[in-house]
Amino acid sequence: MSNLSADFGVSEFLDLHQLHCSVKDRYIDLVSETGELGKEILTCSDYGKQAFALTDKMIDEMGDSLFSILALCAEMGIDPESAVKPSLEKYRKRLEEKGTAGSS
Repeated sequence: MSNLSADFGVSEFLDLHQLHCSVKDRYIDLVSETGELGKEILTCSDYGKQAFALTDKMIDEMGDSLFSILALCAEMGIDPESAVKPSLEKYRKRLEEKGTAGSS
């Protein structure tokens, strides 16, 4: 795998520790990790009954989620920076033209 410009060393880590797997498995891992983040947010807010308060566990789960998406990018051969720049431009354009970043 190539060392992608904005992946914070994830590609190199995968190479070094022989942690490559299929795109399908990486995607499932990403969904799992974001689910764990969501569960932590729900639990800490008592399912919306309490105000949001950032916890160390949320930060940990966010880190796991970011690792998973960067690992998915690595398995797909996508440079994260090259992927996100056009998205930012798309959102800027929508905000200018429609006053909202949403697609509809």
